[in-house]
Amino acid sequence: MKTVITLAATALVLLGGQAMAADSHAAYQGEKLAKHAKVTIDDAKQIALKARPGTVTDQELEKEKGGSGLRYSFDIKADGKTYEVGVDAKSGAILENAPEGKNPD
Repeated sequence: MKTVITLAATALVLLGGQAMAADSHAAYQGEKLAKHAKVTIDDAKQIALKARPGTVTDQELEKEKGGSGLRYSFDIKADGKTYEVGVDAKSGAILENAPEGKNPD
């Protein structure tokens, strides 16, 4: 019985560690485009949060008109509203910083 409990506890520790590792580098929509970006998603997130302090609720990398044509898009919850903040993936420039519209992406 002691062996079964030890094995079960070991399995839980190992599985929990894998789940934590997966969360620390969670994939984001458009991650395959990152090889074309000069700015990392972590740097872009810091730029976005400096422009619009709050909590990031969604993030993606997408091809979109404006700037270099490649942008990180962050949904940031602040003051009870959701804002969309766009950061150019090649220059780091803010391309958008406005309340999210009626038809969110």
